[in-house]
Amino acid sequence: MTLDEAIRAYQEDGYEVTHVVESVCGGCGGKSFTVQMTEDQAVRRTCLACGLAEFIGDSDEHWDEDDAEECECTCGGEEFAAALGSSCLPDGEVRWLTVGLRCLECGLAGVYEDWKIDYLPSRHLVTRA
Repeated sequence: MTLDEAIRAYQEDGYEVTHVVESVCGGCGGKSFTVQMTEDQAVRRTCLACGLAEFIGDSDEHWDEDDAEECECTCGGEEFAAALGSSCLPDGEVRWLTVGLRCLECGLAGVYEDWKIDYLPSRHLVTRA
């Protein structure tokens, strides 16, 4: 299963994923990351090529450095490709975000985090992979 397929197959609370955007480093264009998450549904990825750390979705608003933990695949791998799935209403506003990761060691893809968006405007979140 590809990362796109894994994200689209996951439909929390019945919210169909309408957009999937691959994570690409804003500094160098890299597509390989270490990923940290917190209990407050915040995700930050760090580019393996240049070291730039960037938040996914609106995670910067909920980030707690003291609560952050490294993501790890069931195989023990800690390097990932990442993508952001968005469940949008017909007017384009985002209602749900889903973060998927694909392990670069074994290729396993799955959803690692998701959360509801309950504010407007939220269209800008579609591209914050």
